[in-house]
Amino acid sequence: SQPRILMTMARDGLLPSFFSDVNKHTQVPVKGTIVAGICAAALAFFMDVSQLAGMVSVGTLLAFTIVAVSILILRYVPPEEVPLSSSRRESMGLNQEYDEEKGRDPLGDDICDTSQIKDLIATEAMKDPLLEKQHKGKMDEMKRRKIAAFSIGSVCLGVLVLTASASATWLPFLPLCIGCIVGGVLLIPGLVVLCCIDQDDGRHSFGHSGGFMCPFVPFLPVVCILINTYLLINLGGDAWIRVGIWLLIGVLVYIFYGRTRSSLVDVVYVPVAKTDLRRSSSGFMS
Repeated sequence: SQPRILMTMARDGLLPSFFSDVNKHTQVPVKGTIVAGICAAALAFFMDVSQLAGMVSVGTLLAFTIVAVSILILRYVPPEEVPLSSSRRESMGLNQEYDEEKGRDPLGDDICDTSQIKDLIATEAMKDPLLEKQHKGKMDEMKRRKIAAFSIGSVCLGVLVLTASASATWLPFLPLCIGCIVGGVLLIPGLVVLCCIDQDDGRHSFGHSGGFMCPFVPFLPVVCILINTYLLINLGGDAWIRVGIWLLIGVLVYIFYGRTRSSLVDVVYVPVAKTDLRRSSSGFMS
């Protein structure tokens, strides 16, 4: 799996293209496999098995925890904008509209400011009952997103406080109980709110052919976050120090190489509704 991760990161521009080379006959990233094998052999030679096991455990549990949190975000507060490269904007006919949203038309002439357009739409919405209903629905959706975001943050903070307090066996009994109670107060109400409010409508598109649907949301992701966080806290400081060094190396590679060469450098973020409308209209025309 590591060679494929290196290959994917190289194709995204975060690593040199050396790692994205695939053998024409075997369709295997040979260069990335060799480099990953050499690094793994060096680590196995200079480190104990227990140290390697701790590092692997931290990395795996962190990945699972990030996935669980991401599921909550995608189900309740997914991004309202998606990145589109210049080629995809041209194919979907969004270049002209993007220029207009930035305050200029394709010929270079200035047009009305975006904030003025929004104020004008809000004024017209107060006159037209249909527009007023749509505007009210938009405000309700924004309120739902804020409540969901606050609840997700409360759940994550509560999990952290609860697991940290439960793991601090060296504390006296009273502070330990207070910490667990505070963590439960943050965790349980946040979970209850997530169960009561509606999920985002975009969740219906997650189950497309070849996609993945997580069952029992939000219970399963929250339980996953709780268990993984508890195991992460109890893995010990030595494993965290080693993983922290590797994370620092990764951050330095991103800052000095991947940040300026990433495939997302030249993208433009456009509203999801606009791209969905373009896809449906282009599919209808075809």
